[in-house]
Amino acid sequence: LGTLLLWYFGWEKVRSIKTLLFPCRRRYPTVEMRAETFNGSTHVPIPSDNAFLKALLFELRLIDDHIFVEHRDTCTRINHSSVYSVRTEGGDLWPVLAFRKSGLIYACLPLVEETLEPRPPLLTVSGLSQGLALLLGIVDYISPSRKNEAEMNAKIGQLRNLLIQACPLGTPLNTNIRSLNSSFDDIQEMPTDENQPAWRSNTYKGKPQVNVCITEKVKCMQYDKRDVVDTWQVYGAVNCKCDIEGSAPNVTLSLNLPTNGPPLQDIVVHHCVTSVDPAMLMSSSAEPLDDSVYNGPYKFPFIPPSDSFNLCYYTSQVPVPPILGCYQLIEEGSQLKITVNLKLHESIKNSFEYCEARIPFFNRGPIAQLEYKVSYGQLDLSREKSLLVWVIGQKFPKSLEVSLTGTVSFGTAGKEHPTDYVCTGNTAYVKLYFRIPDFTLTGCYVDQHSIQIFVPGKPKITASRELISSDYYIWNSKAPAPMVYKTLFD
Repeated sequence: LGTLLLWYFGWEKVRSIKTLLFPCRRRYPTVEMRAETFNGSTHVPIPSDNAFLKALLFELRLIDDHIFVEHRDTCTRINHSSVYSVRTEGGDLWPVLAFRKSGLIYACLPLVEETLEPRPPLLTVSGLSQGLALLLGIVDYISPSRKNEAEMNAKIGQLRNLLIQACPLGTPLNTNIRSLNSSFDDIQEMPTDENQPAWRSNTYKGKPQVNVCITEKVKCMQYDKRDVVDTWQVYGAVNCKCDIEGSAPNVTLSLNLPTNGPPLQDIVVHHCVTSVDPAMLMSSSAEPLDDSVYNGPYKFPFIPPSDSFNLCYYTSQVPVPPILGCYQLIEEGSQLKITVNLKLHESIKNSFEYCEARIPFFNRGPIAQLEYKVSYGQLDLSREKSLLVWVIGQKFPKSLEVSLTGTVSFGTAGKEHPTDYVCTGNTAYVKLYFRIPDFTLTGCYVDQHSIQIFVPGKPKITASRELISSDYYIWNSKAPAPMVYKTLFD
């Protein structure tokens, strides 16, 4: 979970002197302690607000911008992002996410949950995206009142309390700050009930209702080769939104599997879960399955947070992928011949919200000529003329099989057409996109009658589930695959 420290400042120029208008900040001591634990002797302590502000303004060239400072102004240090290294007396603070918008400066320091030497790639720091989303939520909340100073002051005054609900312990729970404004009167600095856990930042008043959604995503790599093993993986998340009165309501939810369904593995639970069967957490996808593996029901007693949250995550080893495919691409002179065959497994619910196959052509020019035949659905050409989109629709035919054949020729390549260092020559893929509502590949479901809520009144319970494709690739069997998984047996 990404956690962060947060600052937001307001500045304007008055007769060439920069004046602080709206100094605001929020620090999370627990986050600072975690940062010190991760970094040990290399930890850089966060200075006082004034010292940090001065260092940040210096880094952003908002003060002393007429002075050349090598570590800041050298042409070899060009910053292509909004992530900065801010130099302080105790060392360099990194990664400081900061940007200016409509005269205001928004900044936060996300927690990096690993050592900082050497610095990890920005894409691996999950707190950056969470911090950016929260800062943009603050921008969206404040910006409409930018020209009205009285309204701006009022919003700045409310913002600290709103952040107690949006980001109570350093992890953003709701980045839509504007949506929290209507419940401002209910927000309190501290819980009025000593039994209320810290993650319940406010109390709900109204008719009790519980919404549960199981989302399973399936990743797949298919090669249609004898010496390369196809791989697939299923991972799921159980999202809950519990609108229940009380400072610490108790809820028990059970996940069930059909008879002979593959067991859930690698289960990770939310910190609000009060107890769990140890056998449930012992099942690991790294170990071979045996008869003693725990196969449910999976019970989760918990005190729910105020907002939507993921109760648990899991993986599972299902026997077959939902859609089996074969892709063949052969180059003949100036043309490419393509063949795509897809088959829906008979155990899969044949009812899609959407299902399509996308066939990109890298390192080539725009498609100049296309001749094709599809047994089902329709084929579209993207605007850039570098991608074929085969829209299969909401159902496979009764045979559960569909096919596409065609020939493609190309024009002169330009800079706007996609390139790829992996997909060169005939190494290419088809990528599937689909969503099946009211279905999971594991068969996992929530029995609404098994949900126990120990509060007065009869709550309204809504349970749903879905299967979504994620990185579902079918590689060209007539070319070398970019990643090879050798079989364990000859």
